Amino acid sequence: MTATLQALLDVFNIAAVTGFVVFLRIAAAMAFLPGFGEAVVPVRVKLAVTIAFTAVVAPAMSPAASRVAENPAALFACLWTEPMIGLAIGLVLRLMVIALEIAGTIAAQSTSLSQLFGAGGEPMTSMSHLLVTAGLALAMMAGLHTKAAALFLLSYEVLPPGALPAAESVSDWGLRHIAHAFAFGFSLAAPFVLASAIYNVALGAINRAMPQLMVSFVGAPALTAGALVLLVMAAPAGLALWLGVLDALLADPFGVPG
Repeated sequence: MTATLQALLDVFNIAAVTGFVVFLRIAAAMAFLPGFGEAVVPVRVKLAVTIAFTAVVAPAMSPAASRVAENPAALFACLWTEPMIGLAIGLVLRLMVIALEIAGTIAAQSTSLSQLFGAGGEPMTSMSHLLVTAGLALAMMAGLHTKAAALFLLSYEVLPPGALPAAESVSDWGLRHIAHAFAFGFSLAAPFVLASAIYNVALGAINRAMPQLMVSFVGAPALTAGALVLLVMAAPAGLALWLGVLDALLADPFGVPG
């Protein structure tokens, strides 16, 4: 009887340590995870989602967690290594949302729509709000929750519990993804930048040809209408491209961004 109770206690100890270690990493990543870590999501919902992800990931972590449970020093190291790894993963994924914000801001500034239909919440332009909301909805419909769970499982293969990568590796990895986010955001806004350049050149030529014409009053409505039409045409293709890049990042977050 005593041996049976001891065996059950050992199993419970491993399960508790596994859940605790997994929860540390996922809870830190959940603070920045696209869709789940948004400011509008209530804290209780974030906690429930974190526990759900922990219940999904923890069973695959039993062998590694058993080694951690047998080593108090490794368990103590997990108290600071796991949250740092989770924060790094969450921040890299958050860069994809920031890329949409950058694209919306550049597009809005290029077409003089940055102050149109101002929305609440985070300080973003109306185009940024539209792109971010549509992108997150598209990602959720494409199964972001299952891809995020697979990402967490993959992270334990690359970074086992208690192991912290070298600072230089993390720095290079983060800088590459930051540079990729800015470049990708500008790429999504390129049609608006190009259209704005063509518009301003044409407006300058008209102004030189007819100085008496108030081209700013004539051209402003055309710029607004053209920007809205271009948004309707370019947004679906841009969001589809963004979803493909996000899927590639979720499948291989530790690789070199393309």
